[in-house]
Amino acid sequence: MIQAIGLTSNPRKEHPPAVDDVSFEARPGRVTALLGAPGAGKTTALRLMLELQQGRGITYFRGRPLHRVAHPSREVGVLFGDVPGNPARTVRGHLRMLCAAVGVPVHRADDVLEAVGLVSLRDQRLGTLSRGMDRRLGLACALLADPHALVLDGPTEGLSARESGWLHGVLRAHAARGGTVLFSTGDPKEAARAADWVVTLEAGRLVADQGAAEFARTRLRPRVAVRSPYAARLAALLTKEARSRRQPVEVAKEGGTRLSVYGSTCAEVGETAFRHGILVHQLADEIGDAGPPARTDPPANAETELNDSAGVNAEPETPSLREGASATELPPVAAQCESAGGGAQQQGSTQGPADSSAGGPLSLAEDPRPVEVASAPQPETDAAAPASTPVTPLTSVTSYASTASLAPLPPPITVRATPRPLRPLRYELRRATGVAVGYLTAAAVLAASAILSVFLARTGHTPQARLLAAWPDELPLPPAALGAGLLGALAFGEEFRYPALATDRGTVPRRIGLLAAKLAVATATALLLAALTVGFDAALLHLVYGGELTEVPADWPTLSASWISLLVACAWAGVLAAGVFRSTTAGLAAVLAVPIVVVPLVQKALEGPTVRSAAGLPTRLRELTLVEWPFGAERYLAAGLRMLAQPVGGALTLSLTALLCAYLLTAVRSRAR
Repeated sequence: MIQAIGLTSNPRKEHPPAVDDVSFEARPGRVTALLGAPGAGKTTALRLMLELQQGRGITYFRGRPLHRVAHPSREVGVLFGDVPGNPARTVRGHLRMLCAAVGVPVHRADDVLEAVGLVSLRDQRLGTLSRGMDRRLGLACALLADPHALVLDGPTEGLSARESGWLHGVLRAHAARGGTVLFSTGDPKEAARAADWVVTLEAGRLVADQGAAEFARTRLRPRVAVRSPYAARLAALLTKEARSRRQPVEVAKEGGTRLSVYGSTCAEVGETAFRHGILVHQLADEIGDAGPPARTDPPANAETELNDSAGVNAEPETPSLREGASATELPPVAAQCESAGGGAQQQGSTQGPADSSAGGPLSLAEDPRPVEVASAPQPETDAAAPASTPVTPLTSVTSYASTASLAPLPPPITVRATPRPLRPLRYELRRATGVAVGYLTAAAVLAASAILSVFLARTGHTPQARLLAAWPDELPLPPAALGAGLLGALAFGEEFRYPALATDRGTVPRRIGLLAAKLAVATATALLLAALTVGFDAALLHLVYGGELTEVPADWPTLSASWISLLVACAWAGVLAAGVFRSTTAGLAAVLAVPIVVVPLVQKALEGPTVRSAAGLPTRLRELTLVEWPFGAERYLAAGLRMLAQPVGGALTLSLTALLCAYLLTAVRSRAR
C-alpha cells in the first residue's frame, strides 16, 4: 500500500505551492489513477512521494518511508518520461547494466524483455527506439527488480490507442498479482476505463477520491446539477414527465438536497420546477470533465428563486460545491459551509413551498417573511447583542481556521542521493564495455601513438623511452595519457549525462563503493592501454627501422613503473574531476591542467640550491621499522619517492589528492544533508 499524507511543495516566490496538503492512498490489488489537468500538480505530487523534490509531507510504502527502505528499487518501480540511457547502448545491454545496479541475476533482463515484448528489439540502440518502444523499455526497467509498487507519470502520453491498451493491460496484470499501481493522467476517460480508483487534483488540491464507477457516474456524463430543499419531490416529477414524453432522462439523488439529472437541460428542469412551485437553490449545467472545483468559502446568498416575470430560468448566483462527493471528501471549511447550508434548507422546508395557485412562488423582494440564516451558537450570557442581528457562518469558518493553524506541519521532505549500485564492479564493467566509445578512443590512441613514434624516430633526436611512449617534448602529455584521462572522465561524465541510476534524472550517487569500482576499472584500462601502446609502437618501429630502436633498456623496471604510474594517475584524475565537476569535459580539462598549470608551479617550488639531500633513505627506513624488508622492498620504495620528487610526479600527486578530497567532501556533504 502507498499512503501519501500532507504532500505540500515549497512555494515559488509569489506563486502558491504547486501541491497543497494532498493526502490519498493506493491500495494493493488495484490500479489507482492520479487525475488532473496540465498544471494540476500530478508530477509534483509523485516527485514528493518519491523524495525527488523538496517540500513537506510523508509517503509510506507498505508502512515505511522510502528513505527507510534498504533497497528502494525492490519496493517501487518508477517510470518518468523517456529512458535516461546512452543512445548508443543496446536495449539488452542497458538492462544487463541495470541488473548489476539493482542486484538481480543477469538473466532477469531477458525475462523482462519477453514480458514487455521487446525480445525482437534487444539488439536495437536506444536512440533508434520509437516512443512506444521506449515506453516499453521504461516499463521493463521499472519491473527489473520485481517491485511491489509501480509509480508511473503519464505513461500513455504520445502513445496510440493500441499501445495504451497494452500498457494498461500490463499494469492490470501487476495489480492482479497483489501489487500496487499508481499512474498519473490528464484524460478522465482513461482514468475511468483503466483504473479501479481515481484521485482527482485541481490547482494542487485534492477535489475527489472515489471509485472508478462512482467517478464515471458523477463526473464524466453531461448533467444538470440541482440543489433544492424539495429534491425528492422534484426528482419524482422529473421522472414522471420524462416517462410521459418518452425521454431517456435519469435522475440520481446525490444525498441531502442535491440531484444530478442526466439527459436533460437546465431549461427543462427549471420549467418543471416553476410549474410546480418548487424552490431551487442551484441549477447549472456540468460537462463531462473532472467537475468544478470545491468551494472553500460560504455562499454569498442563501436562496435563489426562478425569475417569474421574465419566464426564463435564472442562473445560480453562487457555484455549488463539488458534485458527487460526500461531505467527508470536501475540505473541512467547505464541509462546514455545506452543513450550515443544509441547516438553512431544513428550516425553510417547514413552511412548505409556495402555492402555485396563488400566482407562483414569491421572490425575495415580495416575500414578507424574514429570511433565516444559519448562525453559530451564541452563549446565553451575551445579552448585549440584539436578537434581530443575524450571525453569518463566517464565525464557524474563522474558528476552524484558528484551530487548523495550531495543527503540526507535515515533516519536511529531503532530496536524497540515489542508492549506489548493489554490485558496483559488475555495473561499471558493463557500463564501460556496453558502448563503442571506449574502443574507439583506444584505437585512436594507438593510431596516434604509432604515427608519432615513427615520425620521432625519423628525426633521431628523441630518447628511446620517449620514443616508445610517443611523447615529444612539445606535447604536455603523450596520447596514451590523454586517452586514459578521457576514458576516466567518461566513467563519471556519462553518469551525469545519461543518469541511468537516477530516477527522473535526479542526483547521481556519489558513494565510495561506486568510486572504488570506477577507479578499479580505470586502472585496468590504463594498464591495458599502457601495454598496448608500447607494444604497438615497438612492433611498428621494428618493422620500419629494424631492431636497433627496440632493444630493452637496462633500467626498464623503473621506466615501466613510471609509464604505468603516469597513465593510471591521468585516468584517476579524469574520474575524480568528472565526479566533482559533473562533466566529461571538466574531467579531461583537469588532466590537461596538470602538466600545463601544476607542473610549472611545482618546478618553481623545487628550483634553487639545496643544502641537504635524502641520501641513505632506504637504510633509515629499514632501521625505523626494525624489520628486514623482503626482496629489497626499501629500494622500490625509495624509487617511488624519487618519482614523486619529479615535477610531473609531484604535480599528479598534488592534483589527485586535491580531487579526492573534493570528491569526499561533496559526498559527505550530500549525505549530511
